[in-house]
Amino acid sequence: MDVGIIGMGKMGRGMAASLARAGHTVRAWNRSPEGAQGIPGVTPVATAAEAFAGDAAITMLADDAALEAVVVEGGLLDGGGRPSVHLGMSTVSVALAERLTAIHGRAGIPYVSAPVFGRPDVAEAGKLNIVAAGPAEAIDGAAPVLDAMGAKTWRYGEDAKRANAVKLAGNFMIVAAIEAMGEACALSESHGVPGAEFLDLVMNTIFAAPIYKNYGGAIAASRYDPPGFGLSLGAKDVRLALQAAEGAGVPMPVASVLRDNLIEAIAHGDGAKDLAALAEVSRRRSRRG
Repeated sequence: MDVGIIGMGKMGRGMAASLARAGHTVRAWNRSPEGAQGIPGVTPVATAAEAFAGDAAITMLADDAALEAVVVEGGLLDGGGRPSVHLGMSTVSVALAERLTAIHGRAGIPYVSAPVFGRPDVAEAGKLNIVAAGPAEAIDGAAPVLDAMGAKTWRYGEDAKRANAVKLAGNFMIVAAIEAMGEACALSESHGVPGAEFLDLVMNTIFAAPIYKNYGGAIAASRYDPPGFGLSLGAKDVRLALQAAEGAGVPMPVASVLRDNLIEAIAHGDGAKDLAALAEVSRRRSRRG
């Protein structure tokens, strides 16, 4: 299939590589042109409009503001490019998903929300878990593209915002797991048990799950650079989860605590580090006084 990708950060580059490896024709655009270069089988293009065409156009941008700036304010829906489907794979707000569904409907371009679970190495391997919601026929038509990037596509109906709600709920759980590990390490360390030894136990017994093993390993080694998923992006996702919860009348007291701790981590200078650096908030607090 003929695929265009807009947004070539670490995740976008991995996804583009997976698509090219599967035999798809891939065009890529990035606001910083060098981001779209040097990927075997992927052709860099000069404008976002050149990527917003073909059998599927993918957006993988950092946040709501970036997606709106490129797609809406950039006039992609008003231009000559008419992709068969727009796959919005960024982690963005439920409110923006609703807005994009409406404006794509007016433009006559099918819109599918398809955010992903997985870090850059998983994207590179084509093993992402993709959460998709939108017109069933559009998802069916994009299946070869989705299958090239993911181990499985999890479908949540025709209302695109459902996929974004699922993604934000999942990311909230990831951040909560890191916070729990950080607090538990601070407790064990305060009684003379190294955090790495405590985590070795729980990661191989009661919490032998990928999230605990991946982030727990980083916490145990204090390995926060280079980031696989930045702490500032985690803060953005928790904020979006709280916004979605408020709009639906859903209290999320733990998410409120996570937001405050993430703000503290960013204020301490950890925003550009891996999300696992959130664990250092509890460690620093336990050393006070």
